[in-house]
Amino acid sequence: MGIVQDFKAFALKGNVVDLAVGVVTGGAFGKIVSSLVSDVIMPPLALITGGINFTDMKLVLREAMVRADGKALEAITLNYGNFIQHSVDFFLIALSIFMVIQAMGRLRAAKPEEVPVVADATPTEVALLSEIRDLLKQKA
Repeated sequence: MGIVQDFKAFALKGNVVDLAVGVVTGGAFGKIVSSLVSDVIMPPLALITGGINFTDMKLVLREAMVRADGKALEAITLNYGNFIQHSVDFFLIALSIFMVIQAMGRLRAAKPEEVPVVADATPTEVALLSEIRDLLKQKA
């Protein structure tokens, strides 16, 4: 029963639940940004670049061929277009997260700050401070 209790305590901790919410929200946010990149940003970029599809860009290192024994060898390619696409995705995701954090910071700054309540000095503190003041006046 000790393991079950330990697991229950672990699973119900606030940190685990917060992490789960963050992962699920992050996954959904990633899909939104991926759609933004592929459906909104890349089409105008393709129009500007003359219809180039970045994901199709590659450098052929070896052409596909058929060996003498009849076995087909696939082409070996360096798919740098996928790298460009994923780099753009990453940049836009990072930019989006940065903008969300900035907006949250502005919202927090817009709230009036609570002024800490300072407790009044107790009579003994006032008396002590008065004595110190009087002693300083006598020395001057």
